[in-house]
Amino acid sequence: MLTYNKLKKNRRQFLALTGQTVKEFKQLLPAFTQAYEQKYPPTKTRTGKKRKRKNGGGRTGNLSGAEQKLLFVLVYQKTYPVQVVLGALFDLSQPRANEWLQALLPILQQALDDLDALPERKPRQFARNKKRKSESKEFIIDGTERRRQRPKSQKKQALHYSGKKKVHTDKNVVLVNAKTKRVDYLSQTYAGKTHDKKIADNEQISYPREATLHKDTGFQGYEPRVQKTYQPKKNLAKAS
Repeated sequence: MLTYNKLKKNRRQFLALTGQTVKEFKQLLPAFTQAYEQKYPPTKTRTGKKRKRKNGGGRTGNLSGAEQKLLFVLVYQKTYPVQVVLGALFDLSQPRANEWLQALLPILQQALDDLDALPERKPRQFARNKKRKSESKEFIIDGTERRRQRPKSQKKQALHYSGKKKVHTDKNVVLVNAKTKRVDYLSQTYAGKTHDKKIADNEQISYPREATLHKDTGFQGYEPRVQKTYQPKKNLAKAS
């Protein structure tokens, strides 16, 4: 069974399974604990009923501590296993793993929101929110794809099939701050076949006027209202 106390001793594996270093995990943990206790006060059960015995009494579960709960939900977010596999990793049944996911995913989102770590999702709000912050306005725009289960419908299969990845995928466009390496904007989710530029055009992202934008050839012709855009040029000498 995966446990925090064992996994934290192998820092490389910890990063691979959670997407976080041990230091980053510890920084997130207090906000996660606070959000969990606000949603599920220690004086009540998880169903909202008043406890008849002291918190912690009875059989100790496999996700008994805040560290183990956070590890569980981060492993799911990073590796995205089916629930049967996730349950096996933490010695839980599939229904129990599903129950914990439904409880903990909103807690993780709330904790990240409290830490101001969530990317903007509303394209028209991006410029307004960036103006309030003194961070660099130098951004990198790129498309990201993640594998998904093959749809049953042939029409949907064609929409989600990525020729680049040779699998069925979902796609998002992200804006990363070039200085802080933070994902500042995350688009809505599109079918994997959708072109990067088409997504960017459809999102209609509002940029700060002083922003500079780095893009690759997938965004050829995408010229939003920013101070300047940069796109690497193909080395014709090497190409020939």
